[in-house]
Formats: sequence, structure tokens, C-alpha cells
Amino acid sequence: MKNLSLKMDDLIFHETEKIIAKMNKNRNRYINEAVGFYNLLQKRRILSRQLRKESRIVREESMKVLGEFEKLQDED
Repeated sequence: MKNLSLKMDDLIFHETEKIIAKMNKNRNRYINEAVGFYNLLQKRRILSRQLRKESRIVREESMKVLGEFEKLQDED
């Protein structure tokens, strides 16, 4: 496990302290879970952007192929 120093906005810190007191969870565990959740969220966003980009590429290529097929049909 890695140690790190963290600077947190006062408002976020106080809100976090209130929540972990009600949950009876230690601060380290809470922050680890929060970062883990945020990492999953960011991975999904990255994957979503990648899929949108690749879908645009596939769509553009599909339109080119369709155009070529239409040209072949027109020639017949």
C-alpha cells in the first residue's frame, strides 16, 4: 500500500468527516473507496469517448462503401 499526502478543500473535508462519522467508517477506507469509484467512472467515460470516435470512423467508412456500391449499381 502506498502512502500519500493529500490536501483537501475545507468544505469537502468537513463534509467527509460528517459522513464517515455517520457511516462508522475510517477516513482512509472511505477515501480509497471514493477514489476507486471515481476511477471506474473515468474509465467508463474514456471508453465511451473511444467508442463514439470509433463509431464515427466506422460510419464514415460504411458511407464510402455504400457510395461505391451505388456507383456499381448505376453502371449496370
